[in-house]
Amino acid sequence: MRRKGYQALIALVMLAGCVKDKPGTQSTVIPSGKAGVYVVCEGRLGYGEASLYLYKPKVDSVYGDLFSAVNGQPLGDVFQSMCLVNNRLFMALNGGSDKVQVASVGDIKSAGTITIPQPRYILPVSADRAYVSSLYHNKVYVINTSSLQLVDSISIPSMNTEGMTLCNGDAYICAWDTASRNIYRVNTTTNTVVQTILVAGAAPHDVLVDKEQMLWVLSGNQPRGKQAYWTRIDPSTGAILRSYAFPATAEPIKPVLNSTKDTLYFIEVNYNGGTSDNGIYRMDIHAATLPATPFIAAQQYQYFWSIGIDPATGFIYIGDPKGWQQKGNVTIYRPDATKLTAFTTGIGPATFLFVN
Repeated sequence: MRRKGYQALIALVMLAGCVKDKPGTQSTVIPSGKAGVYVVCEGRLGYGEASLYLYKPKVDSVYGDLFSAVNGQPLGDVFQSMCLVNNRLFMALNGGSDKVQVASVGDIKSAGTITIPQPRYILPVSADRAYVSSLYHNKVYVINTSSLQLVDSISIPSMNTEGMTLCNGDAYICAWDTASRNIYRVNTTTNTVVQTILVAGAAPHDVLVDKEQMLWVLSGNQPRGKQAYWTRIDPSTGAILRSYAFPATAEPIKPVLNSTKDTLYFIEVNYNGGTSDNGIYRMDIHAATLPATPFIAAQQYQYFWSIGIDPATGFIYIGDPKGWQQKGNVTIYRPDATKLTAFTTGIGPATFLFVN
């Protein structure tokens, strides 16, 4: 639960007030069809406020807290991430929940749960298997996505397994440990670590694959004094192709690629209410330097918590937690960074899932 520093901003947010955004049509009635933009809303740690929202862009309608509405029970405590496997939503809930909740994508009915300690992210690696990373642990857990059972675990040399990606059939695993300077390549057939790859900086937490099948690793933990870096790596050799050092004050998080995988987008967070190192940034995969200014700037007393790019339209979705004391907000921007519309979500909009 990467929330270092948000408490310090709450009072500033309250003093600054809130802008009322156009909410769209709000409903807890399940819409017809599975297509739309699913919004993972974390909720505050320990409050059991996790919620699943769905936005239907074609009709500008928002459907809120769907899992609870359908199943008559709360989703859980801290909704970290979600992926779609064979028309089922696999939802990682850590905090006090320690589970992967599974639901049908069309009607959001619960299909079962899988007990996993502090699950963070879920990576499908075959037709019926997925990896689950885990906060406070040095393991990646293997689940069967058909039987909904925990079937294996993989020991990683570092703690706090985090972001993962699949490249050329192998999984690449980050461990968000301040003592770690590596990512790990895992053979997905044998579920074993087969290579340790050095990155620039420490505490790698996110890894992406660009259009040239090169890895991009984002590392760092600014609140704990670990400077952030981008590292571009050739997965065939493990060689570092280029690295980029962020300013010591920067806290870059939650990177995504556009649909053509030639442009990186990421958030920089300023927890102290300032405007420096704060907003949405973007850079070409062949850029010589980091971007000097944000593509979409956060305002004073504001920071962003999620970013997603609709692969069909290129529209940019940005989540604002609004101090974590009220419902969050998502603003949609056109690819040229002009604002399109906005809608209200549950507390702490954290990630997006685009389903056609």
